[in-house]
Amino acid sequence: MKFLKIITVALLAALAGLSTQAQVVRKKAGDEGKKKTNSAISERQQSFYEVNEPSDADLQWMKVVYRELDLTKGKNPALYYPEEPNEDGQSLFYIIMRLVADGDIDCYEWLDGREMFTPEYKYKVSNMLDRFHILYTTAKGSTEKHPRYSIENADIPGSEVLSYYIIEKWEFDTRSNAMKSRVEALCPVLHREDEYGVMQKWPMFWVKMNDIRPYIARQYVFTDDDNNLLRYNLDDFFKLNMYSGEIYKVKNLRNMTLRQQFPDDSAYHHAQDSIEARLRQFNKSLWVPDREELMAAKEAREKAERAKAAQADGDEQQATQDDDEQQSTTVKSARKRSSTKRGSKAKSSSQSKSKPKTTKVKTRSIKSSSGGATRSVRNRKR
Repeated sequence: MKFLKIITVALLAALAGLSTQAQVVRKKAGDEGKKKTNSAISERQQSFYEVNEPSDADLQWMKVVYRELDLTKGKNPALYYPEEPNEDGQSLFYIIMRLVADGDIDCYEWLDGREMFTPEYKYKVSNMLDRFHILYTTAKGSTEKHPRYSIENADIPGSEVLSYYIIEKWEFDTRSNAMKSRVEALCPVLHREDEYGVMQKWPMFWVKMNDIRPYIARQYVFTDDDNNLLRYNLDDFFKLNMYSGEIYKVKNLRNMTLRQQFPDDSAYHHAQDSIEARLRQFNKSLWVPDREELMAAKEAREKAERAKAAQADGDEQQATQDDDEQQSTTVKSARKRSSTKRGSKAKSSSQSKSKPKTTKVKTRSIKSSSGGATRSVRNRKR
């Protein structure tokens, strides 16, 4: 009997443990279900859109470039319009602000060139909203650990975000043996007047591209006014480098912008063009050209030489023709001058011939022999 009691107690304890474990499993499953319901995307979807950074062992060369995207130039207006959400969708800044306010993504402080995407540099959303005077209310389900905020569309300053700063990484790795560029992070920039009425730029915060990529991949944009078919989304816009932006800084030890290094405008633009050319030609300079490329280069060189020679011959012929024309013009002008002289002489001679000669008639005085009486001719003949 004692043995049976021990077995019974053991069975009851085992059944109690199984029931407790089942309750824990159900609780965990319920918690995971709630997390998936609250989150806009799943971890699997996040990993699908995430672009993995190459390891340091694979990297052979890297250049960190800071660009400014002006939303009024090139194809960049695709990031600005529509100014307010409508049936066509919403702009990039509206998407980012909704994600930040809902707590779906993290935003990081603007550190003026020394950006750190680590937990200690995360920007507190309420502080950011207060700093830029954006009205908000605490959203339903907000907690102290996971705060959420609600912002009306009219209070989102989408029309004032006229540019973006982006961090662009150019990397050459041994896996692909090619140069690739990718956008690591972006920062919306407010254009507002200060207390003196001067328009100033106010960088707001940084967001990582991998964090927003699953969300912006849902928003398709117009990239061509002639074609109203939406073929590209915002993720494609950055992946395919469809944007256009000026380089305002490259990562350096002194953390200086190009404007600080080159105050003169001509030197500043020359530095920008030089960096662009080096980035574009870096991949080509790493490889020895093959036979086809050498033949194409040779043909291009010979074609250029022939064009130069033809141009030289044409210039020589043109110079000879110009000399002949000048010489003929000189001869014509000389003939014209000589004919003009001859004509003037002939004219003077004709004028002299046509002028009647005036003959002077000499009057002969006849002396009278007698007393002053005039002697008649008849008597004289006699």
